[in-house]
Amino acid sequence: MLGIPLEKVKLGIVVDRIGNTYNGAVLIGLANILENAKPGSRILMVSFGSGAGSNAFSLITTDLLPEKVGRARTVNYYLENKAYIDYALYLRFRNLIRVVQ
Repeated sequence: MLGIPLEKVKLGIVVDRIGNTYNGAVLIGLANILENAKPGSRILMVSFGSGAGSNAFSLITTDLLPEKVGRARTVNYYLENKAYIDYALYLRFRNLIRVVQ
């Protein structure tokens, strides 16, 4: 409805690759966009869902962006190097069940 081409939106949508992180989804998407943006890019960041309201931010990247990107591993690195775990292992990581030896 806003007339924004899909290819400009795709970088910010990571939920299809990592699941719904709720409030974190918009920030992970923003990080992925910033890692691929150029100085002077305008970014529209909009969060919504789960009945908690909605927020919209208009950001413009600066000339400092290129020197900041690459200081840590990228979102894409983590997306490409993920490991799937089952629910039982997740519960053990969260200390919600004990393993009986």
